[in-house]
Amino acid sequence: TSRHLTDPLGQMRDAAERLSDGDYTARVPDFSNKYDEVGQLARAFNDMAEELQHEDQLRRDMIANVAHELRTPVSALQAMVENMADGVVEPNEKNMESILAQTHRLTDLISFLLDLSRIEAGSSSLNIEEFNFADFIDETIAPLKLLDSSRGHDIETHIPSNIVMEGDVDLRQLYTNIIANALKHSLDDASVLVEAHVDDSRGTVVTNIVNFGSQIPEDVRHKIFQRFVMGITTRGSESGGTGLGLSIAKWAATLHGGSIHVVDDSRGVDFEIVLPLHPDVEGTGPRKQ
Repeated sequence: TSRHLTDPLGQMRDAAERLSDGDYTARVPDFSNKYDEVGQLARAFNDMAEELQHEDQLRRDMIANVAHELRTPVSALQAMVENMADGVVEPNEKNMESILAQTHRLTDLISFLLDLSRIEAGSSSLNIEEFNFADFIDETIAPLKLLDSSRGHDIETHIPSNIVMEGDVDLRQLYTNIIANALKHSLDDASVLVEAHVDDSRGTVVTNIVNFGSQIPEDVRHKIFQRFVMGITTRGSESGGTGLGLSIAKWAATLHGGSIHVVDDSRGVDFEIVLPLHPDVEGTGPRKQ
């Protein structure tokens, strides 16, 4: 009886030591009497080991993704500057714009990583203030238009001028990420639509950001908001990027007591953002007027 009780515990001890050494594949057998406490402990141990293995794989993927994303713009910057220093190319307006575009890409990646660190640290809180929603969207779109000027996109806005809501200024990151994503996956000279209305019955602002022409397969829509999952093309394959922008957008929506998801729309990919006019969420800071 003593051996019957201690042998499984010894196996779990050995597996725990393997886990502590970084071997996240360690598992223990599912012991015969699955209803006793030892069997329950074994299953709980395996669940924990599986979660640790999953988190370790996410960490490895993040390092690989970030390294790849950093290497491309840094290599391009280095090549451009070296060519200018050697006199191979001239520091004209076109070449300087190319360098600027790479610095913007680096800045975006760093911003995503900083936002992610805030999420992991659980240090985010809301500083609520009242603002006009149409003006807020116009201010959000303005820098995106400048960055996108070379691709000729037209960002249409259909937003009533009388919508007044409350939220944190960090809410801008939510709309910036979604609109930037729509621009990224639109053909040159195409249009992106931002429309909004108030749902009086629920006390919410509903915003739809539409990328005309393309679609995301329904069976992969839930994946695009997961961390480190790359953008999904119309064929359901990964299209590149950091895999952080949409997950941060979802976090921001949730933090404000709202939601975001892809809805059916014959016009194209439609990201629907639903936020309360007056958020009632924990951890909010002082309310500003």
